[in-house]
Amino acid sequence: MGTKRNWLQRISLDRYFNYWVVLLIDTFVSVAATLIAFLGISYLTETVVPSSVLMLTAGVAVAASLVAFLVQGTYKIIIRYSTLKEVGRFAVACLIKEMVVVAYVSLMVRVVPDFGVHGFFYVVSDVILTLAALIVLRVMMLVAYDAMKSRIAANRRVKKVLIYGVDDKSVAMIMRLQNSTHYRILGCLTYGSKLRSYRVSEQQVYYFEDEEDLRQVATRLSIDGVLFPTAECAQGERDRLIRYCESQGIKVLVTPPVDEVVDGKIMRQMIREIKIEDLLGRAEININMNEIESALSGRTVLVTGAAGSIGSELCRQVAKFDVKRLILFDSAETPMHNIRLELEARFPELEFVPVVGDVRIRERVDMVYRVYQPSVVFHAAAYKHVPLMEENPCEAVLANVVGTRNVADLAVKYRVEKMVMISTDKAVNPTNIMGASKRLAEIYIQSLGLAIAEGKVEGATRFVTTRFGNVLGSNGSVIPRFREQIEKGGPVTVTHPEIIRYFMTIPEACRLVMEAATLGNGNEIFVFEMGEPVKIADLARRMIELAGLKVGEDIEIEYTGLRPGEKLYEEVLSTKENTIPTSNEKIHVAKVCQYDYSEVAEQITTLSALAAQVDVPATVRLMKQIVPEYKSQNSRFEQFDREIESGEQQERTA
Repeated sequence: MGTKRNWLQRISLDRYFNYWVVLLIDTFVSVAATLIAFLGISYLTETVVPSSVLMLTAGVAVAASLVAFLVQGTYKIIIRYSTLKEVGRFAVACLIKEMVVVAYVSLMVRVVPDFGVHGFFYVVSDVILTLAALIVLRVMMLVAYDAMKSRIAANRRVKKVLIYGVDDKSVAMIMRLQNSTHYRILGCLTYGSKLRSYRVSEQQVYYFEDEEDLRQVATRLSIDGVLFPTAECAQGERDRLIRYCESQGIKVLVTPPVDEVVDGKIMRQMIREIKIEDLLGRAEININMNEIESALSGRTVLVTGAAGSIGSELCRQVAKFDVKRLILFDSAETPMHNIRLELEARFPELEFVPVVGDVRIRERVDMVYRVYQPSVVFHAAAYKHVPLMEENPCEAVLANVVGTRNVADLAVKYRVEKMVMISTDKAVNPTNIMGASKRLAEIYIQSLGLAIAEGKVEGATRFVTTRFGNVLGSNGSVIPRFREQIEKGGPVTVTHPEIIRYFMTIPEACRLVMEAATLGNGNEIFVFEMGEPVKIADLARRMIELAGLKVGEDIEIEYTGLRPGEKLYEEVLSTKENTIPTSNEKIHVAKVCQYDYSEVAEQITTLSALAAQVDVPATVRLMKQIVPEYKSQNSRFEQFDREIESGEQQERTA
């Protein structure tokens, strides 16, 4: 049995009927039809046909058939995709063949005079018999192909699935899986009963209006899963069909997004079970990739924080745009090594320069600018974890503020065309050290850019900032944490039952950053529509359900309380800000308060010295002075807010 199975699996169904074998079989059938028609007419006319004439007829039929099939390419038609549309090509081939046959009939009139009376009937009979024989042959090939595929499938565990939807995407998925030996399509599934009796691409359409409808269909067909053609389709059914599937124990499958396809090839498993990330997104923002390519092509690009989640994805995307050189700058040795190997494997024609360094060390950053002369800088290096930075405020200042100042000042010194800084929604009305440090970085580069524009500082660099929310799957983000907790059996820890967050994907975040590099004229802070926020408790619950578990029975959700500096909700824009539109309706520019560069520079210098001395109280007090909207929450630094408020009251009463 094992030998038989291996023999079947070694057969490539895609190539089971070789082109030239098909051509020979078609020719044989065509010649046979011609001889049958010829002998039939000879019988009806009671004409004795010499064997030499019969041989000549066969030879003419062979030549005519080969010419006709080669001209029409009927032998190249993929058997498994043969449809009624191909009948037309066979009909044309038969007509080409009969053009030669007609000439032969004219010759036969001279050899067998009585044959000329029935020559017309001979030609018509030959056309009909040849076309009919070829169609029957294709049907037999399809039957043989299906039988072979079924025998192979019988030796494997084939998943029986329903394709979600009845649109073009669904039809395309049906065609892609038509030859699959892993998935068997049993039909299409759609909401509502309007298409009850319809068929799509030869597949029966099944409908559902509630969970009971799905249960009945699943029971009747014994399906293993429902396959969504795209993650966007799944998002639309996250609160209906997907929940029904989870309740009924039916797997929910999805095909990969465009970002997983490289050079037209799907790099990962084509079909996989749906993940929570697939259900949290929104319709992706359309990005003008042509403009991005024009902005980056032929230029030297520097990415700081290149080994991080955002930085590494930026490198992957920038590498696609025919840049002259890509400089990777990061202090993390092992992640830097890994991203370098990945990029060199995927883009062997491009030059990559990995530089191990720290943005806090000005001399190291200066060396990179001096040696490699970048034209565009993407600044992604930063500390980002709120609780950790709340415990280490001086390090947050040194990395996020002083590091940004170093990158920006040296960009001006070496006349970089544009610097794009990656910020966060936590910089809006910050309640923690991390958010305040990122707001300080925004203030510094925006004031520097304004000073350049006003001629107060010599330079030509344009500065752009991008703000966005939480990034799905980034290092230390909530989803990997929840997934790890679920795998360990729980509990899944959530800080507060009402806490909400905005989410976006890493590729989408990076495309936004690159779009900013083309849209920005200088000194803008770009924000974009984040869609609806997600309650973290609901996120935890959905992840548990997607794992096939039940909250409260199989695994618990445990509320641990808000962490120091943590908000219940994040803002994209402060209440004092408004926005102006851009060429992309989903992307906006925040109008923020402007600061005098000389004053900001002096304050940042003082702040840097305090942070270097690890004078935490003085550092935090100065941060609150520079960013007056920074109000600590659930933090030991709330006392400084009370001191400031008390001082302000005393001044008002004095």
